[in-house]
Amino acid sequence: MIATLAEALAAFLILAGGFFALVGSYGLAKLPDLMTRLHGPTKATTLGVGGIVLASMIVAGLEGRLSLHELLIALFLFLTAPVSAFMLAKAHILRDARTAGSLPPTGTETGWATTHVPAGGAGKDRKRAAAGS
Repeated sequence: MIATLAEALAAFLILAGGFFALVGSYGLAKLPDLMTRLHGPTKATTLGVGGIVLASMIVAGLEGRLSLHELLIALFLFLTAPVSAFMLAKAHILRDARTAGSLPPTGTETGWATTHVPAGGAGKDRKRAAAGS
């Protein structure tokens, strides 16, 4: 009885994980710009992979073996997905003057990205630095 319930839970987690992974992948493909595309792989796909990894841990437990590989995969995924999305968003803000100009003030000397983006955009700074001025 317990084994049947655990298998049903694992099956549900696999289906839910597959659904979240599909929704995240669809969002990555169909959302209009980088800032909205970040939500697909970092939110929904992380939940999808987490559900599948949890189901794998349940099935391994039913077979009588303790599997920590899945736990390490989930830990790595939950730590790296938000950090990589944060770094991509910061780089996008730094490169895109339109996005940087539409953000509210931060209350500090620097802008939203790690360095201040002037009104003309980051590309002009690079051109000035290359020209030596």
